This record gives sequence, structure tokens and C-alpha cells, in this order.
Amino acid sequence: MPRNSTIFLILLITVLIGCTNANNSSTIITSGIPEPTLMTYTVTNMYPHDTASFIEGLEWHNGFLYESTGDPDQRGMSKLARVDIKTGKDLQKINLPKQYFGEGMTILKGKIYQLTYKTQKCFVYDSATFKKINEFSYDGEGWGMTNDGKYLIMDNSSNNLYYRDPETFKIVKTVGVIDNNGYLDSINELEFVGGFIYSNVFMKDIIVKIDTATGHVVAKADLSNILQKNIPNFQQANIDVLNGIAYNKQSNKFYITGKYWPKVFEITFN
Repeated sequence: MPRNSTIFLILLITVLIGCTNANNSSTIITSGIPEPTLMTYTVTNMYPHDTASFIEGLEWHNGFLYESTGDPDQRGMSKLARVDIKTGKDLQKINLPKQYFGEGMTILKGKIYQLTYKTQKCFVYDSATFKKINEFSYDGEGWGMTNDGKYLIMDNSSNNLYYRDPETFKIVKTVGVIDNNGYLDSINELEFVGGFIYSNVFMKDIIVKIDTATGHVVAKADLSNILQKNIPNFQQANIDVLNGIAYNKQSNKFYITGKYWPKVFEITFN
């Protein structure tokens, strides 16, 4: 056999072995992971929401909603706000400088942590006064954030959940999110509830329930057309995607909204 043919054959065998190994790896990753169960939901109430709010983070704390919003037009509209759920009005707020696009936020031990999109900064505020008391830097993008009472948990557009020390912002653990089809990318706004994380998937009107012990998606809910189904003759030109999940442990209710949405939906998962 000519030398060039031999080299070609060796390369071909190497590629085929690589493909076989990749397929086997994929099989191993998803083997034994059941298809997520379907969560249905019931809308129990609706509340007004600021249609100028390009929402990126949502959390319920001490009887109020807290929102972090972005600013796609770079007009200095990104904000952190404490909101009266009954009126949808901001009771307390600060705006971020124009160069910062607000992202996910969470409240832990008297502090509010707010991510930014591409500027690699996490701002830390006193939860009562909204006075900035610290800031951290990190690599990559900032998307959603929640906490489990001990660690901050954030994502960055990938399938990974990053557990961070709230005092140093250093990564202490990484959990990959996976379902029966493989790794689930673009997990976004996060809410920790009883050992599980509820997350919307970017650009999809679905919410997944993630087991934090394994990273497996155990259930999902389809919230497609929740606005149209619950608001008669709904019309709004600038409506954008679902992107807000908060949980009220006193009532066992979730609050769901999205970018420029006119309503916050109080729901229960069945």
C-alpha cells in the first residue's frame, strides 16, 4: 500500500474511533436518566407588572418582590427594585450606570447580590438601604442567580450551575444540568426551592425542575401562551420572553413573569 494511502487509513480509523467514543460517552451520560415528568400549573392570581421592566432577576423576600432588570437599549435603565406586588410600583430602587446591564439577583443574609451581563461584575448591596457595600469580579457572562441558604448559585448561558462562596465569590462547586437528551444549555433565571432549582430555559416558555444533588432535570412545565390564555384580547407589541421566577414559601406559591410583561402570575405547580 502506498505511504499516502497508509496515512489516510490511519487517520480514517482514528476519526471513526473518536466518533464511536463520543457516541458511547453520550450514551453513558444519558443512560438511566428518565424523561422529565410534566408539571401542570394553576394560575391563582394575577398582579400588575411594569411593562418597561426588562426583567432578569426576581425574588420574593419579606412580603415584597425584588427585581433586577436589564437595559437592551443602553439608556441607563438597568435597576434593582423592591416592588409592591399589588400595584406593581417600585417602592425602592437604584439604577445602574449605563455601562452595566443588570442580570440575576438574590438575597442572602441581609445582602443583595446582583449580576451583570457582560461586564463581569457582581454588585453587593445592603438589603435594607440598597447601599452598595462590595463588588466581585468573575469570568464569563452573568445570567441567573439564586442561593441555597449557604452558597450563591449562578449560571452563565451554559448547562452549568456554579456554587460560589458569598464572602469571596470563589467557585466551590459546579453542577452540570442534564436531562434524558443530554446536557441542557441556556438555563437562565433561577429559584432554589427545597433541594431543587426551578429555571426557565432561554427563549423557551418552559420551566425545568433540577435536582441539585445530581443536576438531573426531573420535571418541566410548559407555560406557552400564559399571557394569551389569561388576559382577554391580549395585545402588546414589545412583549418578550418569560424570565422571572420567585417563590413564596409562606403560601407555597410561585410568581412568574417576563420581559416587558404586563402581569405577574401567581401559580401553583400541580
